[in-house]
Amino acid sequence: MNITEFTMDFFSLQGKNAIVTGGNTGLGQSFALALAKAGANLFIPSLTDDDGQTREWIEAEGVEMEFMEVDITEKGAPKRIMDRCVQRFGSVDIVVNSAGLNKIASVEEFGRDKWDPMVDVNLTAAFEVSHEAAKKMIPQGYGKIINICSMFSFHGGQGSPAYAATKHGLAGLTKAYCDELAQYNIQVNGIAPGYYATALTEETRNDPETNEKVLQHIPANRWGETMDLMGTTIFLASKASNYVNGHILAVDGGYLVR
Repeated sequence: MNITEFTMDFFSLQGKNAIVTGGNTGLGQSFALALAKAGANLFIPSLTDDDGQTREWIEAEGVEMEFMEVDITEKGAPKRIMDRCVQRFGSVDIVVNSAGLNKIASVEEFGRDKWDPMVDVNLTAAFEVSHEAAKKMIPQGYGKIINICSMFSFHGGQGSPAYAATKHGLAGLTKAYCDELAQYNIQVNGIAPGYYATALTEETRNDPETNEKVLQHIPANRWGETMDLMGTTIFLASKASNYVNGHILAVDGGYLVR
C-alpha cells in the first residue's frame, strides 16, 4: 500500500459491530462510548441494566445499541451473546473483554471463596467470549479482540492475589490468541489502565497519604481520567492498528517507567 493512501478514515469504525462486556458501567462505559463515537454499533452484555444513560449517549452518536442482561460466567452464555449480536447486527467485528471483578482481603483471608469468582469473571469468561468470537471472526477474515488488562498484569497483587493472577493470565491469553489468530487478519491486544479517578479509587484519592504515594509513582503527576482510555480503544479497534498484535498497551501516565 502506498503511504499516500493513508487517511483518517483508518480510525473510523463506521458500519462495524462491537461487543463490550460490562459496557454500561465503570470503565466499560467509556470503551463502549468511544467505539460509538467512531461509528460502531454496540452490543452490551451485562449483569445489570443501568438507568438508560449508556443507551442515551450511544444512540446520540447516530449508532444503535442492544443490551443483553446476562451473567457471562453462565454455561453457554458467551455463545448466546455472539449469536444474539449476529442476529441483531449481522456480524461481530470487535470484542472488548471489559467485565471484571476485584475482591480484596489479607493473604490469610483470601481463600477460594474470593479466588473462584474472580477467576471465573476475569479470565475464564474472557477466554470463552474470545473463543466464541473467534468462531465468528475467522470465516469473515477480520476481527479485533481487546482485553482489558491492568498494571497488575506486570506487578504483584498485594491485597488481591486473584486479581494479579487473572490479569497476568489475561495478558498471556492475549499473546496466545494473537499467535493463533493473526493468520486470519484478527488482531488481539490488551489495554492496561494505570491509576484512574473512578468511584473505585475514591477512597484512595481522598486519603492524602495514599493519594500522594500513587502520584509520586506517576510521571504525569495526575490520576488518569476515563477519557484517557477512549482514543486507545478506538485505535486498537480500527484499521489503523492492523499490524499491532499481541501487545499490552499501558495507558498509565508513565507509571511503569518509574
